[in-house]
Amino acid sequence: MIVGVISDTHGSLSLQAAAAMAECDHIIHAGDIGDLGILTELAAYAPVTAVLGNNDFPEYSAGVTRFAKEAIGGLRFLVAHYPQDVKIGPFGNRAISPGDPIPQVCVHGHTHVPQILTGRDARPADLVLCPGSATRPRGGFPASVAKIRIEQGRVTDAWVTALRDGTILMRMNH
Repeated sequence: MIVGVISDTHGSLSLQAAAAMAECDHIIHAGDIGDLGILTELAAYAPVTAVLGNNDFPEYSAGVTRFAKEAIGGLRFLVAHYPQDVKIGPFGNRAISPGDPIPQVCVHGHTHVPQILTGRDARPADLVLCPGSATRPRGGFPASVAKIRIEQGRVTDAWVTALRDGTILMRMNH
């Protein structure tokens, strides 16, 4: 199973971004969607999990809120727009209460800078991922999306790809 991750489209879904998401089995949009049409287009390719960003309003549907906690491919995902909302401390965080199951994969947007964290840097999750921005990149990175490969209930690979030419910008360390 391939989970496509996109964020910070800000009302524009390029042909390259749409093509990258079209081959996925599930799509996560980590906020700053900017246009309901983007979620509609993505949903034509695969089921979509989306959250609101700081430039979004609750116009999309009751199912698009600030946080999404969902099982995808046998793994627990936590999706939020802000990076601080996927950091989990000893007392949980804004989305996770003490005693709730810890998500194995945390996804965020907002920074417009791609990031993959594993091991000690991701704890207590196994993977923390930001796909960068599909339209307004920062930090010297090009517009990008990410993908997560899940096999038999575990992440086997995660990578961030440049939309302009498909170059892999970063990959999960095994």
